[in-house]
Amino acid sequence: MPIHPTAVVDEAASVHATAEIGPYAIVGVNVTIGARTVVGAHAVIEGPTTLGEDNRVSALAALGGPPQDLKYKGEPTTLVIGHRNSFREFCTMHRGTVTGHGTTIIGDDNLFMAYAHVAHDCVVGNRTVFANGASLAGHCVVGDDAVLGAFAGVRQFLRIGRHAFIGAFAGINHDILPFLWSSSDRDVRAWKVNSVGLERKGFSKERVAALQKAYRILHRHRHDRAAMMAALEPVAAASDDVKMLRDFIAESKQGIHGA
Repeated sequence: MPIHPTAVVDEAASVHATAEIGPYAIVGVNVTIGARTVVGAHAVIEGPTTLGEDNRVSALAALGGPPQDLKYKGEPTTLVIGHRNSFREFCTMHRGTVTGHGTTIIGDDNLFMAYAHVAHDCVVGNRTVFANGASLAGHCVVGDDAVLGAFAGVRQFLRIGRHAFIGAFAGINHDILPFLWSSSDRDVRAWKVNSVGLERKGFSKERVAALQKAYRILHRHRHDRAAMMAALEPVAAASDDVKMLRDFIAESKQGIHGA
């Protein structure tokens, strides 16, 4: 177990024999670190926190700290992190709260660039990218393959749909639709289908075309939710992606950043 002699690892922590703990890093009580995970210099991991295998925690990242919630009174909540994630310099990930669901959850294969922040009780899926300074307030849910641009800020209790792209500096106050490209030009709205990102993920031209047809419906009926949902029905019947988009809109409790 390559633990640097200047690192501080609590006796109640569980560190896999193949994990690495860098100089001056701190691993606290009730922290579990999986195989081949590397914790960089001066990083701090507080517990209860679980990191899976093959994660990379860069210098000065802080994972598993108490939630920034005035209602929190020191209850034993958790942070659970999957496999193959990268947490770059100065990232912060906080544990859950008992007024939420008690756990903050990070999936697999995510990239959190420098200064990214995930607050208490959030759920982040797989293969997402948080660019520098992108931040989630509490209780947010981010779907698989979503991308948050630099310094995008997401209000609490919101959802970011699968394969969504959010431009830099966007302030998000409503749910972000899956598959679409949203930015803060003039105001935050979905400007187009995230076609480049979808093609990079292996979407066929037919799947992208169906989503583009759905986007035109969203734009045409942006002031009439009932007409929008009715017009999406025949397209959703022929496309699972459009069905997911339609269901996301129907299930939204916070409203959506529309087309």
